[in-house]
Amino acid sequence: MCGIVAYVGNKPCQSLLLAGLKRLEYRGSDSSGIATIEGGKSRVVKTVGRVANLEDKLEETGGLRGAIGMCHTRWATHGGVTDFNAHPHTDDKAGICLIHNGIIENYATLKTLLEEKGHAFKSQTDTEVLAMLIGELYDGDLEKAVQAALREVTGAYGIVVMCEREPDTLVAARKGSPLMVGVGNGEFIVASDGSAIIAHTSQAFALDDYQVVKLTPK
Repeated sequence: MCGIVAYVGNKPCQSLLLAGLKRLEYRGSDSSGIATIEGGKSRVVKTVGRVANLEDKLEETGGLRGAIGMCHTRWATHGGVTDFNAHPHTDDKAGICLIHNGIIENYATLKTLLEEKGHAFKSQTDTEVLAMLIGELYDGDLEKAVQAALREVTGAYGIVVMCEREPDTLVAARKGSPLMVGVGNGEFIVASDGSAIIAHTSQAFALDDYQVVKLTPK
């Protein structure tokens, strides 16, 4: 069980993401991380321990200012409690950034296939395999790449994905792991629990299994 919060809209989102993540620490506190896209490049900060540790690290690094971003608090399943294994995870090709709650059961087979294609992994997680798979399939349409990757996956997932090449787009999907979308004025918040959304919008809907949603400020 892990906590997910993501945002796309028209304002810097670091404080909103962290506030939502604190509400989800009951879902995991082994490690936490955050990523935004700024100037067409993703910036990722992550650390072992509670969200307070992440806040300290953000203060040391000057913080993040993107208006699209995601954060995650982890309860470790695949891979130990390390900075490398903390979410968000990135690919090595297309500027993909991903957070995930659930278990990808066939990750080892997919990892072998991706390594044969030249991908180099940094973590021990099943989540990084999914990020790499989406990057391998990406050809300019993030939503289609996510859909194609999920057709190859067995297991449970609640995911949010963003891409440097589409810096105003979040793609979220679920199967077996809860995921909700809060609807604001030119902004959306995705979370694994409504408690991370309710402070920012009174409108929200839950994703159904196998549902994929593409979100932009428009």
